[in-house]
Amino acid sequence: MATHDNSFHIAVMPGDGIGCEIMDPCLDLLQRVQRAAGGFALKFETLEAGADLYRRTGTALPEETLRRAGAADAILLGAMGLPDVRYPDGREVGPQLDLREEFQLFAGIRPVRTFPGLPVPLSDPRAASLDFVLIRESTEGLFSSRVRTEFKDGAARDFLEITRPASERLFDFAFRLARQRREDGHPGRVTCVDKSNVLGAFAFFREIFHERAKAFADVDADVCYVDAMALRLIRNPWANDVVVTENLFGDILSDAGAALMGGMGFAPSADIGEDRAVFQPCHGTAPDIVGTGKANPTAMYLSAALMLDWLGQQHGESACRDAAMMLQGAVERAFAAGTLNPCETGGTDGLAEITRRVIDELD
Repeated sequence: MATHDNSFHIAVMPGDGIGCEIMDPCLDLLQRVQRAAGGFALKFETLEAGADLYRRTGTALPEETLRRAGAADAILLGAMGLPDVRYPDGREVGPQLDLREEFQLFAGIRPVRTFPGLPVPLSDPRAASLDFVLIRESTEGLFSSRVRTEFKDGAARDFLEITRPASERLFDFAFRLARQRREDGHPGRVTCVDKSNVLGAFAFFREIFHERAKAFADVDADVCYVDAMALRLIRNPWANDVVVTENLFGDILSDAGAALMGGMGFAPSADIGEDRAVFQPCHGTAPDIVGTGKANPTAMYLSAALMLDWLGQQHGESACRDAAMMLQGAVERAFAAGTLNPCETGGTDGLAEITRRVIDELD
């Protein structure tokens, strides 16, 4: 972990497709805000992982990469996976899922935050200033079957697994986050999303939620079926504060949240465990635009800001949190004038122009 001289070891995995293109300018921005904030240093170590590596070597996440990533203070990922590279059973290659399970990164943080200049799809003025967080449990749920699907008698069966220990640590994390957000002026409310009216595993999930809510009596707690939440995300997403749910539901709803921000290229993420965390953009590798300069790096830069903030909290390093605010603020100001028009949303501004604007704001 962090050394006595306030330096942080960051394991960097550029990944595949546009992941490789957006990583270098992201590291440059991190170095810029680190120098501006002072008081700490970032030391980057690039490690190989991903679908292209699997295609070349037969291994998507080498043991050495896993070992060195485990020794780092944080892990910064580009996008991973390629549509035409699959495991023998047909699944896409996704080392990010292996990292979540290996390091027990149980809290998948998907912030939904809009700011002036983003191409938000909803016309209601409240949609231009959304600020809520979706948390997906990232170590079990329906995803836990991804390597143990049962094929028998002409049928394929996957299994939903929800355990008490995983649910308790997830809900406690959500309530603590809501308490922290309330100090910053947010409602301080946690909404549990499930399908407890149909599946017993989700009834168990909701029961544990209500149990843990009693330990956080100062934080509001409510519940919502997943279909009703899908409706809310379109009709009145500003009603949310902290939304917590199972792995698969969170995977789906977080993409809807990204759409509220203007698209996947604007959506950052963090996968957080007890003492380790991975930060990466929510978008895919977009092999169809590799080399064209059209990639939108916004989500990558915002994910890097999340990493700085997490390092600052974990290690009591206020300069890291200052650097996080610098980077996030520069991204927001770059869009504030309304003159940035990313290729992702039909415009002509890609990686170089968006990065230039962010650097201008930092300078």
